[in-house]
Amino acid sequence: MYALSIVFFLTIKENVLRKSNQKPWLPASEYGRRLVGLTLNLLVRDVIAALPFHRKVLGADEIYSDKDFAAFKRGESEWMLHADHTYDQHPLYSDMVGGRRVRGIGAELRLHGRDPDAAVVAALSLGMKVVATAADKPHGLREAYILDLDGYMWVPDIPLPSQER
Repeated sequence: MYALSIVFFLTIKENVLRKSNQKPWLPASEYGRRLVGLTLNLLVRDVIAALPFHRKVLGADEIYSDKDFAAFKRGESEWMLHADHTYDQHPLYSDMVGGRRVRGIGAELRLHGRDPDAAVVAALSLGMKVVATAADKPHGLREAYILDLDGYMWVPDIPLPSQER
């Protein structure tokens, strides 16, 4: 079973600046009402440029994407991307686009059930920064640390075989 564990969540407003003329697959209000549990919303500079990382490195299924928004699913976990410009009315917008903050610093986005070795190969093929290659850890997981284009730290992992003594 796949699961996504995360450290933070951002909420969105209905009145956002859209650059895409593409009609979304669902109205935002309907999609929002379908979400359960804890989800992840990442603000990115360029949604289209971010798509290959989520599809290839994380092995996610793309539910929908356009220039403004993308939604992904892997197992039971869902997450979304919003382009920076869709948050132009957010109180932290000027800090975010003004370069005064590093995105994702201090947060690890763990995608449980994604083979870290395969994720590293995919990340390197896309020119992504692999912070730490796949390794077995004492907490029972094999994991890798990979930065996406916007500096978010993704940690794909799989459980190690049980070693009963």
